[in-house]
Amino acid sequence: MYNYLDFEKPVADLEGKILELKKLSESGEAVDVADEIARLEKRSRDALREAYKALTPWQKVQVARHPDRPHCLDYVRGLFKDFTPLAGDRGFGEDQAIVGGEPVAVIGQEKGSDTASRLKHNFGSVRPEGYRKAVRIMELADRFKIPLVTLVDTAGAFPGVDAEERGQAEAIARSTSACLGLKVPSVSVVIGEGGSGGAIAIATANRVYMLEHAIYSVISPEGAASILWRDTTRSRDAATSMKITAQDLLEMKVIDAIIPEPLGGAHRGPETVIAATGDLLARTMKDFAVSNVDFREQRREKYLAMGRSL
Repeated sequence: MYNYLDFEKPVADLEGKILELKKLSESGEAVDVADEIARLEKRSRDALREAYKALTPWQKVQVARHPDRPHCLDYVRGLFKDFTPLAGDRGFGEDQAIVGGEPVAVIGQEKGSDTASRLKHNFGSVRPEGYRKAVRIMELADRFKIPLVTLVDTAGAFPGVDAEERGQAEAIARSTSACLGLKVPSVSVVIGEGGSGGAIAIATANRVYMLEHAIYSVISPEGAASILWRDTTRSRDAATSMKITAQDLLEMKVIDAIIPEPLGGAHRGPETVIAATGDLLARTMKDFAVSNVDFREQRREKYLAMGRSL
């Protein structure tokens, strides 16, 4: 059974009935219910399709934050062979909210999939040493002339006092600057939440892709509602006004492409969405290999062009 979102209640009710019938059938306490199960499964698929046919921005926020959604390490395991993790910023310590390694240069934000791993990875909220580790990996990519892939999934950088004491803003700025200064090609994929500078610090790439139900924003809807209206209950209004969905951002040319998700979100078909992401990354790397452009200059022009009206 899945963790159902508020708007998925009709689907939850139908799938609950299906599960009950299957248990009765397996126990031998009921007559043949195969036809009824098939009918309910069709109704469930139809209800799921109807629910996801036109998600509101706030509903996409909920899907992007779904706890069962595949995370950074799921993509790493599914896409990269002989992955060698790198640790530490060579200055303060190791931040496990940032995952980095080879064979291509890989940097990702890991939220964790259960209580223990979420605490270990600090729910994907990166401290300054995490961004300094990211810069170290970017410098290695430049030194060894290997492309950079980043997997973005964070509600935002860690806001604690200790992070501010160690220079959070400076670390984010240097990481963003390092992204822009890379001589090698870079590609970033927003796989869940792309929140604030915490995301931009590793997502300033030559190509930026988003999963269909991912979000990417300068601040969380709750944070925006708190600042604008001093009322976090207006998060839905903020999500709509901020244009944070993949579809909005593709239209505004902030991102370059959308990766489709299975019906019901990435958590209902993690292998499918990881494979689709891998296919797009492979095509992009082939494009990079035959390209004769200056990747640093191309990246500069890409970001300078955003928001231009002439």
